[in-house]
Amino acid sequence: MDLTTDYLGLRLRNPLVASASPLSQSVAGVQRLADAGIGAVVLPSLFEEQLRREADRDARLAEAGTDSFAESLSYLPPTADVEAGSSQYLSLLSRAVAAVDVPVIASLNGVTAAGWADHATAMQDAGAAAIELNIYYLPGDPEVSGREVEQRHLDILARVKSVVSVPVAVKLSPYFSSTGAVARRLAESGADGLVLFNRFMQPDIDPERLAVTSGVQLSSRAEARMPRSWIALLRERVTASLAATTGVEDAGDVAAYLLAGADVVMTASALLRHGPQHTGVLLAGLTDWMNRKGFTSVDQARGLLSVPCTSDGSAYERAGYLAAIQQATIRYGS
Repeated sequence: MDLTTDYLGLRLRNPLVASASPLSQSVAGVQRLADAGIGAVVLPSLFEEQLRREADRDARLAEAGTDSFAESLSYLPPTADVEAGSSQYLSLLSRAVAAVDVPVIASLNGVTAAGWADHATAMQDAGAAAIELNIYYLPGDPEVSGREVEQRHLDILARVKSVVSVPVAVKLSPYFSSTGAVARRLAESGADGLVLFNRFMQPDIDPERLAVTSGVQLSSRAEARMPRSWIALLRERVTASLAATTGVEDAGDVAAYLLAGADVVMTASALLRHGPQHTGVLLAGLTDWMNRKGFTSVDQARGLLSVPCTSDGSAYERAGYLAAIQQATIRYGS
């Protein structure tokens, strides 16, 4: 059975990729994922806010002068290990690359184009097989137009692509007025891959505590429908690699994403729930499914149920909507 696949021009031993999570925030964690059989690993993101904090700290230290260096450190707020700066991140990256024989992908998370180039170059120099741009931006200002939001993504991509030679993927949110158009513009502007989709961790309100709360909820299988639909629509319409993420729990979810047209299937929630060893369960289940369906390679299954480029994508989505309404009427109608 041939599970090998291509993603971002990289040859992977299988289409299963560990997306950024606490499992990959240490060399030991990356090793456990690789030993479990994962095809590639995405490190947790280096955040723009961390880089700003680091730059502000350096500026304050420079202003204080060398004589007060030690004392000035006490004026800075403590920083948790998970918020370590770029030097710690690059150390993790280089050590992880040396420790495993699968591609290690670095991740940058931010919302502006400023300051990304140097850090992307440093990631490449540290051995990153590729860079994932996790552009986590949900505009809260009603004066910001959709065109401005789209241009921000293009500017960040252009800035990073101008200084690195390794592949660059963009992790998108689904919240655009025309997601397909944004995807095509990014691919035409040099994005080697698109990761669909980012999950926004919006705050919520606790009515008992009268407080705003925040937290992370692991994804559910139901959330896979949106990225799967867009991957099926984009498969024959963009040149960039397509990575699926969100809603992966078992091998059936992996197979469904491949049939839609995903080059790789990323997962974090399933591995956090069940541990890195769940990788083997997913791969064994995928192999069993391929045997039952008569596929001898992942390539034979990939995109089998994608939307042909000659079809009307809008009509495809509309037909799915109408079919769902009809089924709901039959099932729940009086």
